Amino acid sequence: MLFKRRKRPNHLERLRVAVWPRHSFARSARYFTKRVLRLTASPNAIALGFAAGAFASITPFIGLHFLLSFLIAFLIGGNMIAAAFGTAVGNPLTFPLIWASTYKLGTTILYGEAKTLSHDAFHEHLDTGFFERSLDTVLPLIKPMLVGCVPLGLASATISYFLVFYSVRAYQRSRRVRIAAKRGLTTPKTGAQDLDAHP
Repeated sequence: MLFKRRKRPNHLERLRVAVWPRHSFARSARYFTKRVLRLTASPNAIALGFAAGAFASITPFIGLHFLLSFLIAFLIGGNMIAAAFGTAVGNPLTFPLIWASTYKLGTTILYGEAKTLSHDAFHEHLDTGFFERSLDTVLPLIKPMLVGCVPLGLASATISYFLVFYSVRAYQRSRRVRIAAKRGLTTPKTGAQDLDAHP
């Protein structure tokens, strides 16, 4: 395949690139933004899909964010590819903040006081086999996170929706104007359609 890497990156290199891009965060962000803007769907569908991915990434279901984002996007009529892009809201850099915030908000809602998840306590769950523990042991940790992820996820999804919707709408409008200008359907100064010259 043309432009394909001769040596495939191993899992460790892929993880490193996910945490720290090869070139810069700004360049990676521009590339990611262009991929979202160039999706072929309506601004509403793209924004809904991205919002679904953003909401899914706030939940503590690590490893299931893609499936959850696809399910939510399907139910609300969002774009599936945009949903996959939206899960990038949750990444190795933001996960610690997301987990701490959802846990703290969840304990506030459930128990009336904010509790913080200590670094040692969280690593204790991971080191002793988080997914191998009984439900009674894991529930005190997961339950507040599940409760706290709902308002935080809705807020993240709402902000993401409006940012993506207006960005995609502006990009698609400017793209239509550029294409029409190349075909001679618009005037360079105003960008308005010349209906008299082209019935």
